[in-house]
Amino acid sequence: MTLTTHNLGFPRIGGDRELKKAQEAYWRGEIDQTQLEQVGRELRRAHWQLQADAGVDLIPTGDFAWYDQVLTLSATLGNIPARHRNNAMATVAPQKQDDQACCAHHSNAHEPSEWASAPCKDIDLDTLFRVARGRAPTGQATTASDMTKWFDTNYHYLVPEFHAGQTFQLSWRQIIDETAEAIALGHKVKPVILGPLSYLFLGKEKGAAFDRFDLLDNLLPAYQQLLTALSQAGASWVQIDEPILVLDLPEKWQRAFEPVYNRLQHSKLKVLLATYFGTLGDNLPIAANLPVAGLHIDAVRAPEQVLTLIDHLQDHKILSIGVVDGRNIWRNDLEKSLTLLKQARERIGDRLWVAPSCSLLHSPVNVEREEKLPEDIKSWLAFAKQKVQEVVTLKTLLTNPEDATAQAALEDSSAAAQARLSSKKIHNTEVQARLQAITPDHARRDSIFALRIAKQQALLQLPPFPTTTIGSFPQTDHIRQTRSEFKQGKINAVEYENRIRQEIADCIAKQEQLGIDVLVHGEAERNDMVEYFGEQLNGYAFTQYGWVQSYGSRCVKPPIIYGDVSRPAPITVSWARYAQSLSKKPVKGMLTGPITMLFWSFVRDDQPRETTALQIALALSDEVVDLESAGIQVIQIDEPAIREGLPLREKDRKEYLDWAVKAFRITASGVQDETQIHTHMCYSEFNDIIKAIADLDADVITIETSRSDGELLQAFEQFNYPNDIGPGVYDIHSPNVPEVQTMVNLLKRAAREIPAERLWVNPDCGLKTRRWPETEAALARMVEAAKILRAQVANAAVLTNKEVPLEA
Repeated sequence: MTLTTHNLGFPRIGGDRELKKAQEAYWRGEIDQTQLEQVGRELRRAHWQLQADAGVDLIPTGDFAWYDQVLTLSATLGNIPARHRNNAMATVAPQKQDDQACCAHHSNAHEPSEWASAPCKDIDLDTLFRVARGRAPTGQATTASDMTKWFDTNYHYLVPEFHAGQTFQLSWRQIIDETAEAIALGHKVKPVILGPLSYLFLGKEKGAAFDRFDLLDNLLPAYQQLLTALSQAGASWVQIDEPILVLDLPEKWQRAFEPVYNRLQHSKLKVLLATYFGTLGDNLPIAANLPVAGLHIDAVRAPEQVLTLIDHLQDHKILSIGVVDGRNIWRNDLEKSLTLLKQARERIGDRLWVAPSCSLLHSPVNVEREEKLPEDIKSWLAFAKQKVQEVVTLKTLLTNPEDATAQAALEDSSAAAQARLSSKKIHNTEVQARLQAITPDHARRDSIFALRIAKQQALLQLPPFPTTTIGSFPQTDHIRQTRSEFKQGKINAVEYENRIRQEIADCIAKQEQLGIDVLVHGEAERNDMVEYFGEQLNGYAFTQYGWVQSYGSRCVKPPIIYGDVSRPAPITVSWARYAQSLSKKPVKGMLTGPITMLFWSFVRDDQPRETTALQIALALSDEVVDLESAGIQVIQIDEPAIREGLPLREKDRKEYLDWAVKAFRITASGVQDETQIHTHMCYSEFNDIIKAIADLDADVITIETSRSDGELLQAFEQFNYPNDIGPGVYDIHSPNVPEVQTMVNLLKRAAREIPAERLWVNPDCGLKTRRWPETEAALARMVEAAKILRAQVANAAVLTNKEVPLEA
């Protein structure tokens, strides 16, 4: 046995977002499926070869996905809702019928080898896109599946749908075929799949009430078939991810691990069970005693668990220690990591494996391409390519400490760490003094909501069920070209401003024509809701190619917070003032909130995140006050990441929520009662933080509810949420144009528990990724839905009768 290096996953999008561009070209009909598949094949081969060239011993397969790896697994297991299958005769509809798993009609008596050559004909690549987007180039349009955040990351996964009594069957060959593909290219591979308990735990029940845990016995045969097929494809190791082992698990889920993994033992396939994003905590004895060949743990988030786990580990088991940060972009302190690994190796010898903490899906591809970053800041960074090199270097330092190349890397790492620590760019005494001067009054509005809302209604004169949008409007080719030409110096500042002003004027005119009540300027000047603000704040740095996948073809380029944050000048005021001059209706000022600015950036790791959040809050509070002074009566401070930042363990949550709420309130509380503060949150489960959301004390909150059939409203209904709320009435992540009655029905459901006078009407997220024809059509129907409800508002029984059906 020798010390081994491995990786848990590599970014799939490509350094130039080749996958995104090919996906979107395919959806537009510009390339065919064969061409799309060729792009995927080329990306996989390039990424496998990059890792092999770095010296990684076991390279992951199954980390490539056409949209999302959880969706890929759902297809693999045949868990595709009936409305998305190729034989479905469905149209766009709000209902989600009692779907059974694809291939449930097949007998469980099939041998795994038969399934390896007979995939389900009801599933193909377009099936996956229909699940994710509601439509694809082939097949009928229908309702997309729910999408939510992957643990505490900004990555979104497609939530598996489960129904009482359903069965599962190996039905989609992608993971198997790509494993065989890599082996044929000469790579030693380790397929990666999500484990059965995490897969069930992260899904949702649909249809008749039942407990999805009861499906475990039906699910395991499909996993057994998959493991056999992977072995037949040539794999000798498989990585089974069970990230729920870092959560507070109900006892029955804890007890299920041992019998499940007893059933999944395979004579020719060794299992590495992987956890990440936190500490095993009370689940450590469970993980240590599982009948698997090895365990992977996250030693970046929880280094303290390494030696404790070794004390529990059986003598024959592998321990993989994730010492290179898969979630952030800071260069590894090789000396520090080496110290921990040496301690472990003294205890377990070459049963030690070295790896990143988690999949590198959350990291950009290659920092070497960054030509515009200051050299000192660039020297502090490592992207996916550099991270796999760090893993291999650590192995070399352990096994061959005299290696000249490894020693040079160690010296460079130590020099970079010391340079960063002593850099004058990091600390700003004025920011630190302002932070020390914060008092409780900085986080309080002048009056309670009931008094504020009365003043706001008197000023704004809005109708019942006021309509608005979340902020962004379609980013057309002309807008992107304008920004590009300005950055490249092809047009001057005057021409740039004139073009953007025209885009704003067009956006305001279209909203007025549609009859929307509270307008937005459309954000034509913004590349990204976080990057745009970060570019104009001190303490941030920016990349050219630092793209990471958020979901599907949606990629973001997170800023890097390297130092103390401050605002040198107003950011949005001139654009907002101009937009408001074009209309007598209120135009919202649009800001990204401090918690989202924090979590959707790569955050400095040399101080507590609370400190950085409060610095950002102070900077943004200056912008809020300046917007009010410029005559902006409604200001939206978006916080879609507030749930994402919630610690995975209950014991850590209160402390986080206290400072997260404080940061938001500092941002928002410097204005007069008459100024209405909105916030927006999307694609998160709110039930466990609903009190904290209320504590934000935003006058209006807008949330996503359309994909989840209004399920997210339950938290607000049961809690008796005290302020105004806009439940998103249609899904902007799908190109489908919603039906008027569907939106009316969703708002009627909301009105059962939330007073009609506190309901707003809006999409569930920004419209940046949509095109104008579908946007205008959808918003026209949204306004019509509001008009229908206004016509009924005098008849309170229509809105409050709890027998009102959800469907027309």
